[in-house]
Amino acid sequence: MPRDTLTRDQIVRAAVSVLDAEGVDGLNMRRLGTQLGAAATAMYWHVKSKDELVVLAADHVWDEIELPELAEVGWRAAAAALAAGAHDMLGRHFWMLPAMSTHLIHGPNKARYDDRCLAVYEAAGFSGPDADQAAATVLMFVIGAAQGEAAELAWRARLRRAGADEEQQLRDTLARISEIAEQFPRLRARATPSVEAARPLPDEDSFEFGLRTILDGLEARLANESTRSRPESPAGR
Repeated sequence: MPRDTLTRDQIVRAAVSVLDAEGVDGLNMRRLGTQLGAAATAMYWHVKSKDELVVLAADHVWDEIELPELAEVGWRAAAAALAAGAHDMLGRHFWMLPAMSTHLIHGPNKARYDDRCLAVYEAAGFSGPDADQAAATVLMFVIGAAQGEAAELAWRARLRRAGADEEQQLRDTLARISEIAEQFPRLRARATPSVEAARPLPDEDSFEFGLRTILDGLEARLANESTRSRPESPAGR
């Protein structure tokens, strides 16, 4: 593809595709040029460096998250929808977490998400720095909850680049994990079939449980703040 027919948007979308398959370490201008059928040097007419491209790609995928309308749902449902949307997005793009640890992710799509989060917590009753803290707390939980799955996908991408047998490596790793767990009573008990294990699983998964717990805590904090700020009635003095 001639460089004058390429657009930055095409390059960013192609970069997301490469990142989804191979992670940050697998992205380079030559690989991207192959993806687009263009010379690697043509990329530099639109982006200055790989680091800039990673930031652009990261901002691009934040636009995948649907923003709830506060006028249609309560603050808590909106907060849960924003958290679930970010969690799902991170699950689709495992490279986002490594990228967020090495790059300052910014852009209009990330700002759009952050602004709606602040609007939600302000609507709940948080003000100023408290709204910032509430939004940051939920996002930190979302990132932590996505870490395990993202780590496995990144590990698999590294194995593919190295030409290793993914499934055999996974079996070997799980065997080592099980061997280590046998040395610790609580981990050993959870790895051994029992009556407890035969019981039905909870209706909600660990992400839903954690998110509900955090939102319960924020709601309780709002209630406590409201009680403390309410003036005492003359009868209560």
